[in-house]
Amino acid sequence: MNSKMHKILFLLFPLILISSCTSSKKIEKTVGDKYIPDDPKLYEEIVNMDTQFFDAYNSCNLEMQKSIYAEDIEFIHDQGGLMTSKKGILDATEKNICGKVKRHLVPGSIEVYPIKDFGAIEFGKHTFKNNQESADIPSQIGKFVIFWEKKESKWFITKVVSVH
Repeated sequence: MNSKMHKILFLLFPLILISSCTSSKKIEKTVGDKYIPDDPKLYEEIVNMDTQFFDAYNSCNLEMQKSIYAEDIEFIHDQGGLMTSKKGILDATEKNICGKVKRHLVPGSIEVYPIKDFGAIEFGKHTFKNNQESADIPSQIGKFVIFWEKKESKWFITKVVSVH
């Protein structure tokens, strides 16, 4: 390499270094930003559906839950595995949840994103309190993902992923 090339590289290196540091600061700034929905109307619809569904869940209104679950529902739980039977999910809810467990949404944790020609995807955090356990046992925060499909102005849950 000749001395001209060394000088050019010597001058370019600080510019490249400064440029890369500047772009990483922009990335860091966006990581901590508060979630703002792209579509506030869609966000409100999904938050409302989440509330309707989990009010039915907490009060053991299986008919309401049944009306919101899609026929081809997939429910994936880190501890319970995969369930693809709507009836099986409702039966398990009746047996294991009704009168025993309450779901509590972590305030401000819901994020909603539109899915073109389908509906929306909801991300959030929640806790479950089992009234069969001591009140002193703290609830563990779990994360969830719900896929919502909109058919003829009605929302249906098609897939749930729940992990702790």
